[in-house]
Amino acid sequence: MPKPVYSEELLAPLWLLAFIYFLFASLAISVWAALGNAPGLILIIFFTILTFYLHRKTALRIEISEGELRIGRAHIEIKYLGTISTLDADLMRLTRGRDADPAAFLAIRFWQPRGVKIEIKDPRDPTPYWLISSKENVKLTQVLNDYK
Repeated sequence: MPKPVYSEELLAPLWLLAFIYFLFASLAISVWAALGNAPGLILIIFFTILTFYLHRKTALRIEISEGELRIGRAHIEIKYLGTISTLDADLMRLTRGRDADPAAFLAIRFWQPRGVKIEIKDPRDPTPYWLISSKENVKLTQVLNDYK
């Protein structure tokens, strides 16, 4: 597989993982208090592994290579991309909220306030646009526009 022209990965922030882990830990402590050391220890190990698993599964991978844009498992050829807009925090909030189109493809993460809106011009695809969270939204827009 050739090296991607652009690659970005959005991972859950540490504060979110800590919050989830402490919720799991409170459950493990409740089980420990009621049933003893062994079940409590088993649960804390299980919840630790589950937290790491959730950290990897919630990652959003954005990649541009071989004339194709890949967002997670979704992909589209660059030739079908229309207007590409960089969205700051306010525009992103409006676009994913009040102004959202139910037919749009959303690859958003609530912890990332900025993003990119990509209009789709494939006549066979009823999806009007892709809304993508991105840490580097300006760079992503620039790379997509250069690649078109």
